[in-house]
Amino acid sequence: MATTNQQGMIAKQQQAPAAPKPPSASMLMKSILNGQSMKEIIEGSLKENAGAFTASLIELYSTDKLLQQCDPGKVAQEALKAVSLKLPINKQLGFAYIIPYKDNRAGATLPQFQLGYKGYIQLCQRTGAYKFINAGPVYEGELTGQNKVTGEIHLDGEATSDKVIGYFAYIETINGFRKCLYWTREKVIAHAKKHSKSYQKGSQIWKDFFDEMAAKTVLRNLLSKYGVMSVDMERALSAEINELADDAIVKGDNKQPNTDGNFVDVDGGVVDTDTGEIIDIDSAVDGEGGDYVQEG
Repeated sequence: MATTNQQGMIAKQQQAPAAPKPPSASMLMKSILNGQSMKEIIEGSLKENAGAFTASLIELYSTDKLLQQCDPGKVAQEALKAVSLKLPINKQLGFAYIIPYKDNRAGATLPQFQLGYKGYIQLCQRTGAYKFINAGPVYEGELTGQNKVTGEIHLDGEATSDKVIGYFAYIETINGFRKCLYWTREKVIAHAKKHSKSYQKGSQIWKDFFDEMAAKTVLRNLLSKYGVMSVDMERALSAEINELADDAIVKGDNKQPNTDGNFVDVDGGVVDTDTGEIIDIDSAVDGEGGDYVQEG
């Protein structure tokens, strides 16, 4: 834009300098991961795989619009839980996730680490105690019987359709102990409706990976009751809980199962041992306290 001065000469109006562009999501995460203490933790735990992990975290944060609502430093802190377990956080792999949820009281979106069912299988394999471990969907026609006394199920039938009727989990240890568990699809949904805040809020993880989340629910229920509790497995259970409860879980304090045996009391909340979700905590208990972030 230009103005005319008293001499009739044209002078350019002085323009204010343009505001600098805010840093991109990838740059924000890179700056966090380039911190000396963060680099030392990741490199010390993952060695030659440190570069691949940081690259995957940068990609995750830069491509997930919902996760970008969270502070990148807190996302990185949740990612360190995956580092401690030496598990990738690529959503497509299904080992571990970082889920954003909205804390209405704090007026912020917070990230939460969550282990996938493949992550549980990986941790079981590392113990060297298992001969077999498996979990997955059961299709119509495959289930031919179930022994109520031993819990054994018979899946020797041929699938008659692609309809999923339930989910199974099975473990067998080197010393010969074996146990299996089967839940119908309806039981999984009823459990999720009652105990899973992310399911109740219509979280994308249940929409996009329902079979995986359902299989994880059944497997976790089986492992929490009959599995070998290694240090990594115990750390995994605590990693899904808020940080205030981590020490209590690791030390074995404040564990009070309810009459169903499916919950653990921790400082500030109750954790569902079937799904790993916080059932009753200020930041996630209800619509007033906190909702899991979802699209739409």
